[in-house]
Amino acid sequence: MTGPLALLDSASLYFRSFYALPDSMTAPDGTPVNAVRGFTDTVARILVDRRPSRLVACLDADWRPKFRTDLLPSYKAHRVAEEVPEGSDVEEVPETLTPQVPIILELLEAFGIATAEAAGYEADDVIGALAIREQESPVEVITGDRDLFQLVRHEPTSTVVIYVGKGWNKAEILGPEEIAEKYGIPAGNAGPGYADMAALRGDPSDGLPGVAGIGEKTAAKLITQFGSLQELIEASNAGDSRVPLKTRLRLTDAADYLAVAPTVVRVAADAPVEQSRPDLVPSEPADPDKVAELAERWNLGRSVERLLAALPKS
Repeated sequence: MTGPLALLDSASLYFRSFYALPDSMTAPDGTPVNAVRGFTDTVARILVDRRPSRLVACLDADWRPKFRTDLLPSYKAHRVAEEVPEGSDVEEVPETLTPQVPIILELLEAFGIATAEAAGYEADDVIGALAIREQESPVEVITGDRDLFQLVRHEPTSTVVIYVGKGWNKAEILGPEEIAEKYGIPAGNAGPGYADMAALRGDPSDGLPGVAGIGEKTAAKLITQFGSLQELIEASNAGDSRVPLKTRLRLTDAADYLAVAPTVVRVAADAPVEQSRPDLVPSEPADPDKVAELAERWNLGRSVERLLAALPKS
C-alpha cells in the first residue's frame, strides 16, 4: 500500500452535497437524493484524485456529546430540534435530508467501504483518534469543518486536511505550514496552536462564546507569543507585563469558559472507535447486486457508475 489513509467527515460532506445540489434530484418515489448523489460523487473524486489505499467514512454516534455539554451547555445548543433528557438530543436537520442518510450508509456497506463511529462521541473525535493513532500511512482528513485543522502535523506520520468548504473543485490542502500562514501561528505548533486559538476566538456556529473582545488575529498573536493557551492564562494570572491589562481583565472575566473550552474544542483522541470492516479501499463492491439494486431504486445511475469506475483495479 502506497496511498494515504483518507478519513471522511461524512456528515460535513453530505450536508454540503445537500445544499450544493437541487432537491429536484429524486428517486422514482419522489424521495430527494441530492445528498446521496453528491456524497457518492465526492467519494469517487477522492478515490480518483487522491488515490488513498485506505478509506474510512467517519460518523457521528452523538452529534452533541454529553461530556461536552456538561462542561459548556451552549455547545451546539442552537441546533437542537428536540431535547431528549435520557439520550442524545435530536439535531435540527432539513426534513428532506434525513431520509437520505440511511441510503448513504446502505451504499457504503454495499460497496464495502469502511465506516467508523464511537458511542457518545462525534465524527471529529473518531477522525482525531484514527489520525493520531496512525503509525504507517500519511493521513488526509477530508472535511468542510475548520475544527479539524487542529490535527495537522508532520510526525510521527503526516496529517493534512483537505478542506472542501467551497466544494471539491476548490479544495485546499492544508498542512502545518499552510495553517501557520493562514492564521499567523507557528508552523511547529500549528495543530495544537489552532485549537488554542479557536478556543480563545470562539465559534458561534458551535455555540462557543470565546473571550469577549478577542478576535482571530489577537488570539493567534497571543498563542504565538506565549506558546499555548495554558501558558497565556498562567502569565495573565501572574500579572505578566507582556499581557496588556485590558486582555488580562478579559481573560479573568472569561475564566469559567476558559477552564472548560480546551476539552470542548479538542478532539477526544481516546474515543473508543468501532469500525464496520477493514479500511482497505475495495477493488470491487462487497455486494454488487445490492449496489445495482440501490442504484435502480434510488435513481443513482451515473453517480454509482462513477464510484464503480473509481475503485482501484486489483
